[in-house]
Amino acid sequence: MTSVKTPADEAEARAIQDELRHHVVLGETGPPPGHGLVTGVDVAYDDARDLVAAAAVVLDAATLEVVEEATAVGHVSFPYVPGLLAFRELPTVLAALDALTAAPGLVVCDGYGLAHPRGFGLACHLGVVTGLPSIGVAKNPFTFTHDEPGPRRGDASALLAADGTEVGRALRTQDATKPVFVSVGHKVSLDNACAHVLALSPRFRIPETTRRADSLCRRALREAS
Repeated sequence: MTSVKTPADEAEARAIQDELRHHVVLGETGPPPGHGLVTGVDVAYDDARDLVAAAAVVLDAATLEVVEEATAVGHVSFPYVPGLLAFRELPTVLAALDALTAAPGLVVCDGYGLAHPRGFGLACHLGVVTGLPSIGVAKNPFTFTHDEPGPRRGDASALLAADGTEVGRALRTQDATKPVFVSVGHKVSLDNACAHVLALSPRFRIPETTRRADSLCRRALREAS
């Protein structure tokens, strides 16, 4: 079973990020869009009971049909700290991934990869500890800036850090809808990550991987009640 250390405090969490950041692989293109399997992961919280539910949903990349799904429910083991959310989510996400019998293929996280204040969001952290190719697809740009992409599906603009470095892209997945924000996690190029997101979003703004995982983790949390 894949596991991660729960840090004792914020300082240790940041030290772990600093150590693992150097293991992110950026020189690989990653699996081709529309081929093989792709897995969405997402989490839901019950703050009153200090519970977190994670879902992993494996889709056939060509048909977007569900191949397998798994859930895990656990107690939150790290406090809410902006920039350190992976430490709250990863233990349960990894438990859900470990429950799968299918190889996950590319993992799509509802969150950030390199587009993160410390350059090491959930998609990076998950990719490094599992060795799986991973990307982050977020609903907002966090602390980064971007020009508005064109109005048509597939239009994109660079998501920029304060020093002008491109850390991701604002990507229009449907005509005249708000963009999503795509960033590399591990073992995938940014161009390929964007191509995957478009392939996974034939009808809606949010990729099917995230839509399915979001629904499943919410259901798992309700059933845990």
